[in-house]
Amino acid sequence: MTRWKLTIEYKGTDYAGWQRQNDVPSVQQAIEEAISKFSGQDATLHVAGRTDAGVHACGQVAHVDLEPFKKPMDPFEVSKAINAHLRPQPVAIVKAEIVSDDFHARFSALNKLYRYRILRRGAPPALEQGLVWHYKKPLDVGAMREGAAHLLGHHDFTTFRDSQCQAKSPFKTLDRLDLFVRPYDDGGGEEIYVETEGRSFLHHMVRNMVGTLVLVGEGKWQPGDMKVALEARDRTKGGPTAPADGLYLVRVDY
Repeated sequence: MTRWKLTIEYKGTDYAGWQRQNDVPSVQQAIEEAISKFSGQDATLHVAGRTDAGVHACGQVAHVDLEPFKKPMDPFEVSKAINAHLRPQPVAIVKAEIVSDDFHARFSALNKLYRYRILRRGAPPALEQGLVWHYKKPLDVGAMREGAAHLLGHHDFTTFRDSQCQAKSPFKTLDRLDLFVRPYDDGGGEEIYVETEGRSFLHHMVRNMVGTLVLVGEGKWQPGDMKVALEARDRTKGGPTAPADGLYLVRVDY
């Protein structure tokens, strides 16, 4: 058996998330079926991080163990073959690599980068509907940055954890949480990037942090309220869950 590492890009809008489920489309199912069609083998993917329904990825990573093919294929040919069977679905293998047997997409990961995109303007997105969180109201990004600083480090993130989260511990280490602003169009629209990095995240943790930071940006909360909410260790003390539309898994480091 050869272990293959796959770097994957997908638009999650029409999928029920990464994980294979009964009677609903998933990214995992789409790729496993594509691999089976070209190789004739049953494929089981192991992923770096299971994304939720509607969440996107530009640098998701998974691994799969496959027997030798009928004819020798290099990594580029393998990615090309999988992509041929994925079309026209919005899922693509960006890169295929042969890795050692001790590599594991999830357990070998050292760091993950997530990006959340907020489109701040009056007009709704026409070209990127489902790819950003459209927000009409003004947001004070400086205040949001100040509030975000309170979440850095090793903490109990229960306040930003979904009630259905299956993680054994609510403790996580947030290494980075930055906000960037750039012009989106010529009409005054702007895009706010919220980028965060850490080894692992709780279920809905990024979306819950973003939803709460927006309360700070609106002026409904003060930046220091983020610290109060974090220390409460109570999901009801946090803000709303931001929509899945704006969330991307950008990169996984090993």
